[in-house]
Amino acid sequence: MTTRAAQGQNFDRDPLLTVAQAGEYLGTGERFVRRLITERRIGYVKVGKYVRLERTTLDAFADAGRIHSQR
Repeated sequence: MTTRAAQGQNFDRDPLLTVAQAGEYLGTGERFVRRLITERRIGYVKVGKYVRLERTTLDAFADAGRIHSQR
């Protein structure tokens, strides 16, 4: 019997968030997150019929929109 760790699966991955959780994490509504997914502006994971998002993907999206001060 082999374990998942022996099969090379990575347990350090981000937990997958629902669309509602992603909206809460970004401080936006669920509708905004769904629009980002539809427009392919953020990556997502399909788990059967469900859409899930990784926290690192959301962080990368927020960092890409970050405007730094001129000071």
